[in-house]
Amino acid sequence: METRGVGTVIGPWRHLEAVPGRWQRSKRTDLPAVLMAFPDFKFPEGESFMHHTTVLKYLEDYACHFSLLTSIKFGHRVEEVSPAAAHDGQMSWRVTVRDLSTDLTHVTTCWALFICNGHFSEPNFPEIEGIEKYRGQRLHSHDYREPSAFLDRRVMVLGAGASGLDIGLEIAKVADKVFLSHKFPIVIPSEFPNTLRQVRAVVTANETGFVLTDGTHVEADVILYCTGYKYKFPFLTGECGIEVKDNLVHNLHKHIINIRYPTMGFIGLPSRVIVFPLVNYQVQYFLATLRGEVTLPSLEEMTAIAHKTNHERREQGLSDKHYHTLSSDQFEYLEDLAREAGLKQPPLFMPQLLRIVLLRLFFSFPVFKSYSYDISGDGVIIETLRGRRIATHWDLFKLILTQFVRCLWRDFPRVVGFFVSHLMSKFTGFFRVSK
Repeated sequence: METRGVGTVIGPWRHLEAVPGRWQRSKRTDLPAVLMAFPDFKFPEGESFMHHTTVLKYLEDYACHFSLLTSIKFGHRVEEVSPAAAHDGQMSWRVTVRDLSTDLTHVTTCWALFICNGHFSEPNFPEIEGIEKYRGQRLHSHDYREPSAFLDRRVMVLGAGASGLDIGLEIAKVADKVFLSHKFPIVIPSEFPNTLRQVRAVVTANETGFVLTDGTHVEADVILYCTGYKYKFPFLTGECGIEVKDNLVHNLHKHIINIRYPTMGFIGLPSRVIVFPLVNYQVQYFLATLRGEVTLPSLEEMTAIAHKTNHERREQGLSDKHYHTLSSDQFEYLEDLAREAGLKQPPLFMPQLLRIVLLRLFFSFPVFKSYSYDISGDGVIIETLRGRRIATHWDLFKLILTQFVRCLWRDFPRVVGFFVSHLMSKFTGFFRVSK
């Protein structure tokens, strides 16, 4: 495990000025604690949407509780991994590791590998025609810390995912203007400050700014890419059989198993998921395959399944780069892993609570983290605001109706066009299936 110190757990949850790629100082989770926790270790009592230091403390406590630290060799970096035949003829792995304290390398052999290097270290910069002409500052959310650097500046925020919304809203407190550029068919129906304006997707760049899909030109001093990350496994040799193309990790079964060499498992690849529970199920599933409790299909069958899954996602209009984006499919995925490995199914409240949180995020982003969530003994979701229990379904109905009317008032043609095209796609899909 590579770290920037010895004897500590490190990841995107620790903020260190000396370590690039750590989140902004004010970062809080976008999901509530009751949804995020590992199934065998709860978060401590406190705010539902936690500061990143609370999550770091949780991971450190988890490692101590289960006595993991003595089994981790800190301060080491994996340089190379390649398949090798063991003396008994069984498949094994040759792993070259560098000790960061001495700069010495050594080689070890193991019979199974968990690949858990994450995917938040290689920023993704989408190509923009003419960007080389742009004279302003270019920055990725990977390197964002706090908003003071954007005082009185005009900032183009590219992307309106969780990081784009979080950072855009924070910068809007000090910037002259923030332009939140996204490809959504309608404006995000949340009430943002006057200094934050939603605009169409960027098409081209020039010396002073950007041309959008609707033909308008926006001048900006900075473009801040909130456009995600790339999958990267620089330590895997070509012999491992893993290829990353258009941000799709090829030759994997269920986003985990190396099809060619099933003793290599990738943990945590899916995006837009509830990370800790998903990682737990992936690890348990991979262990079950190693113990022989799950019988994997043949190489040919796993290859066919992967191709079929990719084809189905393309039919749904998803490009290859979104292959590992599970979103609403994540619970079906977890249930599938649990069923095959003989594990306890995910709690029934999880998909319902996620829907509630995402609706509040989309329709009232600036305030959605003000709500608190708990689960009663019989699995009922309890939502409160400033200590007062909320009638969730009625409250969400009023919120959605209010924001929908606001959207119609501000952008009637675009909203109506979106819903008409959505209905037409549903009818087209129905007739295609009927044939």
